[in-house]
Amino acid sequence: MAKIQPLADRVLVRPVAAEEKTIGGIIIPDSAKEKPLRGEVIAVGNGTKDEAMVLNAGDQVLYGKYAGTELEYEGEKFLIMRQSDVLAILK
Repeated sequence: MAKIQPLADRVLVRPVAAEEKTIGGIIIPDSAKEKPLRGEVIAVGNGTKDEAMVLNAGDQVLYGKYAGTELEYEGEKFLIMRQSDVLAILK
């Protein structure tokens, strides 16, 4: 995924697929599923002079429900967001 390089304090995140939920045999459609809040950092920018980059490619992260901008590249969906939109790193 080296073809997309985020700039400044931005990170490229691959969302983890939402789990299929069923309620009493009823499958909930994709439009009703919540947006995933967990993902894997694919690429990071260099940071800014005021904020060093603390995230690294490969980090598993949690982010806000409405964080980032969705984009699709070669048939795969990604989010690009500011480092400050990431809530936590999963260890």
